[in-house]
Amino acid sequence: MREFFNDYVQSLETYIMFRIKETVAKITPELTAKGRAPIALSMGAPTATPPQKVVDALKNALEEKGAHLYSTPKGEKYFREAVAKRMKTRFNVELDPDNEIFSLIGSKEGLANFIRILLNPTTKEEDKEIIWVPDPGYASYGEMVKVSGGKAYSIPLKPENNFMPDLEEVYADFLKEGLNPKKIKALLINYPNNPLGATATREYMQSVVDFCKKHHILLVSDAAYTDMYFKPELKPMSVLEIEGAKDIAVEFFSFSKPFAMTGWRLGWICGNSEAVKIFGKLKSTLDSGLFKALQKAGAEILNSKEGEEYIEQANIQFKKNQELFVKGLREELGWGEFNVPDATFYLWLPIPPRYKSSVEFTDDLMHTSGVIAVPGDAFGKYGKGYFRASIVCPEEQIKEVIRRMKEDGFYFNK
Repeated sequence: MREFFNDYVQSLETYIMFRIKETVAKITPELTAKGRAPIALSMGAPTATPPQKVVDALKNALEEKGAHLYSTPKGEKYFREAVAKRMKTRFNVELDPDNEIFSLIGSKEGLANFIRILLNPTTKEEDKEIIWVPDPGYASYGEMVKVSGGKAYSIPLKPENNFMPDLEEVYADFLKEGLNPKKIKALLINYPNNPLGATATREYMQSVVDFCKKHHILLVSDAAYTDMYFKPELKPMSVLEIEGAKDIAVEFFSFSKPFAMTGWRLGWICGNSEAVKIFGKLKSTLDSGLFKALQKAGAEILNSKEGEEYIEQANIQFKKNQELFVKGLREELGWGEFNVPDATFYLWLPIPPRYKSSVEFTDDLMHTSGVIAVPGDAFGKYGKGYFRASIVCPEEQIKEVIRRMKEDGFYFNK
């Protein structure tokens, strides 16, 4: 059967989280029998219940006349107007609901399909068009580029550059490698970052916009984590806050992270009107829009007092979880110094030096202690020697993780 399927799909790796889930399902009985039932530090999503207001709004919307009919890929007007209001109140960004906003079946779907409209697919390596992606970065970025027939080029995010690389230096290295700058179609950024939790300054965002304008490169911002932060003075920004950004940029948002609505698959793209319009042409051939009841509920939570209070309380809990886990790692397991981010629910941690790779470490941690983490290699070549821990589980489970690691000998330097 393989001969029926294209080369791009056959070259793909199954998404790392699904691979981990399959392994965990197989070994759960064994782990449970020895008192090490799996605890997931691998989840890249909140596990809490969504706000009650959005659940109630969905129930009510189900009874509305016309709720079960086709919508439109662009999204209902009330949904787009709610997004425009949110962008204004949260980021002070003015958007035209009719031309600069488009609904998504989750930001992951949107990013994958947007990349499709950028690249002219080819199997010839020398002819492939290029998208720059953050490294370490969301594991799906590179695969999205690959399946669209392009090439992903890594932008190194390192502690020494505060995870904000000088793009002119990256460009110079790109040229030194003999690569064709005319093949660069887009730069993809993700702040706050998955898996690092790293944020970017306004000055850096300005430099990114300036760089893309100078080199005529489309700027694509994945802003899924902008509402997950711990210090009001360091509130993450939208790239569209930068003057002139709409000339060159689009940005992707999701309901999944701020409102724990991961299964609802609800998001939006906004920014440059021409890019949004072209994206809409593809979407009109792929789907018939989001379920109207979902849009109605999403529109109601987006600008509500209840929604803001939910985000605030969730962030307080994530911060408590972070502090609890960091304290356990440092004081009880000797993990020493590592970056503690001001946003997201992730920690990016070095593996103990006795391990040859992050895969070896996370496999040992999983099979010995039932603690499920993600190897850094899954997030790019600059992820070697690290692992990602997500602190979305209850406090008692975080305490149990530290207890197990201590009991099972997972000290950093022993």
